Amino acid sequence: MSEQNAKIIQAEKIIKQYADMIYRIAVNNLKNTADADDIFQDVCLTLLTKNAPLFDDVHIKNWLIRVTINKCKNFSKSHWQNKTEALDLSRENPNETQNLIPELVYSLPQKYRNIVYLYYYEEYTIAEIAEILKENKNTINSRLQRARKKLKEILEEGDNL
Repeated sequence: MSEQNAKIIQAEKIIKQYADMIYRIAVNNLKNTADADDIFQDVCLTLLTKNAPLFDDVHIKNWLIRVTINKCKNFSKSHWQNKTEALDLSRENPNETQNLIPELVYSLPQKYRNIVYLYYYEEYTIAEIAEILKENKNTINSRLQRARKKLKEILEEGDNL
C-alpha cells in the first residue's frame, strides 16, 4: 500500500470518528446548516491536503477543532457572508423544547459560544480549551463565567415574560 493510500484511509477513519464534532462546531459558529456543510467539506479537504497530525491521536482532535473554528472565522469575515442574511435556525423546529439550549448558546457572542461548546459538549477542561484556542487559561475561565452569567440572564428574562 502506498503512503498516499494509507494517508487517505487514515483520513477517512478520522473523518468518520470526528464528523459530528466538526459539524456541530461549524453550526455553533455559523448558525446556519448550509454554511456548516460547506465548512465541514473544507475541513475534510484540509485534512487530506495539509500536513495534519494523522497518526497522532492526542493532537488530531485539537487540530480539527482549531481548523474548524478558523475556517468559520474566515467564512464569517468573507465578503459573501457580509452581504447575505443567515436563516434563523430557531424556526426549523419551533415546538421542540430540546432546541432551547442550542438557541440560547447561539445567542451568545462567538467568543463565548466556542468555549461553552468545548466545555459542556466536548467536555474539555479550561486548560485544554486554552491550549486549543491558544488563549490564556484565565481568559478562558473569565469568558466561561461571563457566558454562564449571560445565559442565566437570558433564562431569567424568559421566565419573566
